[in-house]
This record gives sequence, C-alpha cells and structure tokens, in this order.
Amino acid sequence: MVITTRGIVATAQTLASEAGAQILTRGGSAVDAAIAANAVLSVVEPMMNGPGGDLFALVWDAKTGSLIGINASGWAPKGLSIEYLKQQGMSRIPSGIHTVTAPGCVAGWEKLHKRFGKLPWADLFKPAIYYAENGFPVTELIQWDWEHSNSPLRDDARQLYLPNGSAPKVGEIFRNPQLGRAFRLIAQLGARAFYDGPIGEALLATSRQLGGTLAAADLSEYEPEWVRPISTDYRGWKVSELPPNGQGIGTLEMLNILENFPVGIHDPLSVEALHWKIEAEKLAFSDLERYVGDPKFAAVPTVGLLSKPYAKERAALIDPDKARCDAQAGTPPEVHGNTTYLSVVDKDGNTVSWIQSNSEIFGSGILVRGMGFLLHDRGAAFALDADHPNALAPRKRPYHTIIPAFLEQGSQHIAFGIMRGVNQPQAQMQFVSNIVDHKMNIQAALEAPRFTKPTLGGCELLIESRVPEIIRARLEEKGHRLVVQGDYSGLMGGGQAVLHDSAAKLNYGASSPRKDGAAIPEPDPYFK
Repeated sequence: MVITTRGIVATAQTLASEAGAQILTRGGSAVDAAIAANAVLSVVEPMMNGPGGDLFALVWDAKTGSLIGINASGWAPKGLSIEYLKQQGMSRIPSGIHTVTAPGCVAGWEKLHKRFGKLPWADLFKPAIYYAENGFPVTELIQWDWEHSNSPLRDDARQLYLPNGSAPKVGEIFRNPQLGRAFRLIAQLGARAFYDGPIGEALLATSRQLGGTLAAADLSEYEPEWVRPISTDYRGWKVSELPPNGQGIGTLEMLNILENFPVGIHDPLSVEALHWKIEAEKLAFSDLERYVGDPKFAAVPTVGLLSKPYAKERAALIDPDKARCDAQAGTPPEVHGNTTYLSVVDKDGNTVSWIQSNSEIFGSGILVRGMGFLLHDRGAAFALDADHPNALAPRKRPYHTIIPAFLEQGSQHIAFGIMRGVNQPQAQMQFVSNIVDHKMNIQAALEAPRFTKPTLGGCELLIESRVPEIIRARLEEKGHRLVVQGDYSGLMGGGQAVLHDSAAKLNYGASSPRKDGAAIPEPDPYFK
C-alpha cells in the first residue's frame, strides 16, 4: 500500500493520478482532485470515460462524518420511446445514436465542485488540456483495449482514434487537440458549454445527422441529483452504495446472503468460500435483473431487497454440494420506509469514491464532431418490455452498472470501486469479504484472485488461473463450469481504493495490477 499523512489519488492511469495529486498540493479538495484526474483519464483512457458519459460519486466529509451521494446519470431523450422505435420497424434498441442518453458527467463535475471545490474551476482542466494538446505516451493495458476493442468506432471517430488505420502503439505519443478545445470551453464557460453552448450544439448536430432524437431541452433541462446512500451491516462493517437506478444494491444483497455462512473460518481460495460467494452472486443478480430500474418511474423494492430476513431466505436456497444453474428472482417483502474508477483522499481525510463511464468500451463509437470525445451507449441497457422496471421511456434513466462504494468501521473509512460492467457488484462483494472475512489490507484485497460471472443464468463463470487447479477441479465437481483466465485478467476489472484512518491521521492507497494506474501520494512540503 501507499501510506502517507497527506492525500492520495488512485486512478487507472498514472498521469491522471499525478494530476490529481498536483491539485491536492495546490490546496485543492478531494473533489477538485477527482475532477482533474477524471478529465485527464478522458484524454489518456478515452475508450472508458469522458465528457460524453455519466458519473456517480460518494463523498465522505471528514468533519461531519456524513456520506453524500450524487447520481449524474442522464435520461433518455423526450422523443425516444418504445412506440417510436416500433414505428421505425425496430424490435430492439439498435447500436448507435438511439443508445445515447443525455450525458451527465460534466453537470456532475460542476455540481460537485460548487459544493465541495476549493480551487478555481478552470484550473482543474489544465492537466487534461495539456495532455490533449501536447500528447501523452500510450500505456500497455490501455493500448490493448484500444487495439482489440475498437470495432464500435464509426467514421470520423476511427480517423481520430485509429491514426493511420490502427491503434497507437505502446509508448506512441497520441494527441487529441479537438478534446483540448472542448476542455477549454468547459473551463471557460462551465457546464453551460456542454448543455446550452457550443459543445451542446455540436452534440445535437451530430445526433441530428445520425437520425437521433436528442433535442436542446434534453440537455438544457438535465440536472444531476443528490441522493441518500443505501447501506447494510456486514459483520460489523457498514457498506454503502448509491441507490437504484444503479446496481450497487446487488453488492449489498450479496453480502447479506453471504453473512449467513462462516466464510471467515475458511481460506479465501477454499472451495467452501468460493462456492458460497458464487451462489450468492447468482441469487442477487437474478433479483437485480428483475427489479432494478429508475425509481422515478418504477417501484423498486429497495428496502425489501436489503432485508436481512429476505437474505436469509435466499441463502437457504444455496446447496452446499451443488451449483445452482437456474437461479430465479425472489419475492422481496414489501417494506415501506466499461468504465473508469478513481478514489481520492485529502490530508484532512475527506474522501471521494468516484466512477465515470462510456458504458461499453468506446461507448456508442460516435464522435461529437469537432470536440474529440465519444458519446456513451448507456441507453442500450433499457428493456423494450413495457412492463419491466427498466423499460425505455422518455426522460427515464436506464439501469446502470457503474457503482462507487464505501466501507467503514470505527476509524477506518475506505472508498473503493472495481470496474467492468456486471462484474462490479460481484467484485465489490469479494473485495469486502477479503477485508472483513480474510483480514487483507486494501492492496491485497484488490490483487487477490477473483471470479466473475458475465451472464445471467447457467453455471458458467470466469476465474483467474491463480486459483489453485485442485480447487478449480473441486468447484467443477459441484457443477460450476469454469473458464480459466490469466493471472490478473482485465475481465475481473481493475480497481482502486483509499483508506483514511481518522484515529491515526494516516491515509492508505491501493491500485489494482489489472490496470495501468497507481496510487500517487500528494508530495510532502519538503521544498517549502
């Protein structure tokens, strides 16, 4: 781990971490550092995130001990509906412009800065503008995604991101002056540039040219939402997530189910511990698929899904000797009452858990003309079954996979997140269990071998080769069908974590080896 008395910024690319650490050195807040790091990631990791995507964050205020959430996910255009698509002869949401919802990221940046920022807004974008205009050397794992996952790129997006017809090589200097221009406009005009200014005009022109339904009001009327985090107690630790329309509730339900088994008396790579975790994941995901949508449009049974008696009922379905290949959604009680992640802690202990995404790698593949960034394809997550909680509707937010998380007990406060679509809640569950049940530190918990189940139903799952062969064989005897991946597979999702110890006044940082990034400490003032 990185250990310091000052702040730490942990991201998926070292230049972004360094930019955030520089912001802390200049007196910036944890939110200031997160915005600057996120903007740099938009340049150096463009397939994963950028101004054309959505944002979620949890902010822990060290003075008050309060945890504040923001949902900056955008809504579907007012002119887009199931009926509209049917009239166009479409039985599903096609790839392309109809998957683009109003991007919430830039509005989220501004709303967070107004509440928690210390430095001038324009200063936060100087590192991103520098790298966009002067270029940066492409790093190894980002280059792999760039080269192997660029098929969504369309037309002028291919010209920009595949110079000379191919992805940049490792170490090749890549420049994006168009994105530098967009960030200069955002720095000068604020979020207005994006939602009611030149960037928004370019976005709408791009949409119109491709037959999209986005209208000016869909951008100008959009506002991120402050939300109250949801949480559960896992063996004396409080685990917090953002409420639906995100899938963070899945992490909490998995942990509630897992709590019914003596995980901690077993090795983390034992057959017993892995079997219980895999089965808990299946049961929770069947509930996620059935119940989660935008709570402004659907009655999401959040309290019922988090009920401990309901978790006990679900845990009783786990056969200790046999994998369940047909996990069905339960009936929770009616109780009334491809992505980048970063985490930051400042020297005072204020902590940010922050995730921002284009959805799929390279998003929709659509470049906003002249602005150098891609639009996400989050609307592809909508269902076209009108009775489903996640059914497409005008001004509705889709089911979201990106989830920041927070874990705390006593003086220990941990902001953490792990990337990669539906992998996120199951990876978070394993991370929490590694800390709580298996007493790992945050770096070990991120590095530990993991499994992930990328599909709903069946018994197939991916597992890293560091899980011993004899353990894998015993899991297969129980009916799990394993597809073995590399030692540190990107399919398990990279992640970051920071820990603030409020008693010792120390900060700890960790970054997963499944990504190119690092946890970078704010420099001590030895030159002052």
